[in-house]
Amino acid sequence: MTVAAIILAAGRGTRAGGGLPKQWRTLAGQSVTERAVRAFSDHPNVDRLVLVVHADDQVPDHLAEFQIAIGGATRQASVLAGLCAVEGTVDQVLIHDSARPIVRPDLIDRVLDGLRDCAGAAPALGMRDALWTGQAGRVTDTIRRDGLYRAQTPQGFRLEAILAAHRAFQGDAADDVEVALSAGLDVAIVEGDEDNLKITAAADFDRAARVLGESMDIRTGTGFDVHRFGPGNQVRLCGVDVPFDRGLQGHSDADVGMHAVTDAIYGALAEGDIGRQFPPSDPQWKGTESAVFLAHARDLAADRGFAIGNVDCTLICEAPKIGPHAPAMQDRLARILGIDRDRVSVKATTSEKLGFTGRGEGIAAQAVATLVRR
Repeated sequence: MTVAAIILAAGRGTRAGGGLPKQWRTLAGQSVTERAVRAFSDHPNVDRLVLVVHADDQVPDHLAEFQIAIGGATRQASVLAGLCAVEGTVDQVLIHDSARPIVRPDLIDRVLDGLRDCAGAAPALGMRDALWTGQAGRVTDTIRRDGLYRAQTPQGFRLEAILAAHRAFQGDAADDVEVALSAGLDVAIVEGDEDNLKITAAADFDRAARVLGESMDIRTGTGFDVHRFGPGNQVRLCGVDVPFDRGLQGHSDADVGMHAVTDAIYGALAEGDIGRQFPPSDPQWKGTESAVFLAHARDLAADRGFAIGNVDCTLICEAPKIGPHAPAMQDRLARILGIDRDRVSVKATTSEKLGFTGRGEGIAAQAVATLVRR
């Protein structure tokens, strides 16, 4: 069976505050949506992924690798857009709200297992608390909790069955199980996960951060590099060519800033430095653009299951002036690393005319990188 995951991120979700729809706010170093997306894209049994977004939202570069669909005015319309995007290409679909960013692989497995015997399967948790009805601040009755469940996502279905059900459904639905039941589909209940919480209010961000903090693997690495001045008419710093009356000397393109960032990532992975990965004794690396090294460090981190939380690079020199070029350097690093621009810092300082940088003999750079296990 082939499986597609449809991640719904088209809502406006502003009740959680923060000035952005909740799915695009940051949670422990990654956006809520990215955490949901990666849970499925990293799962070995998920073959395709469609991210359904609002027409006004700009998808970050690091999520643009996935298929994008534009959502509708209601949740049901957004689900239908996602289903149509995978029509005829897979056998089963997992429909998930991006506002549930903590999805364990075993929960996905349970939903897929539930589809072996039913047209649909959805996770749920039995009710533990007493239930009341109330009016005007007074309890009016109690409700038996037997047979009551708290629904979660992902909700899984055989594609043809749920697509037909959505096309026939009139109005909006609370979730896809409601649509499935309206079409007479049999939906299995599988065990949910208390940590698979839905972010609705501001306090839910704190709760989700606590859950992630219990098992989060965060690593920090530092990098430091130096290159001396020599003949030339520009220096390359963090991927940007800055006009100057001299150049930087080195085995590669001598991009001291990008080298420091690269070494910081290698350091967080306990993988040494550029010299270990790309020995200067090997002539094939002579003159290589430093973007090659940085991309290698990025991919190595991803292969180990880490996302790059942020990088911070400080360039140390008396000249040239870095400030006017820092935004372009920030953009260049962000593009290579595949992270948002606001996760990249590039700044400069002098050494107050002390040492080799103070004497104008070269440029130094130091960097810090933080990696977070996905």
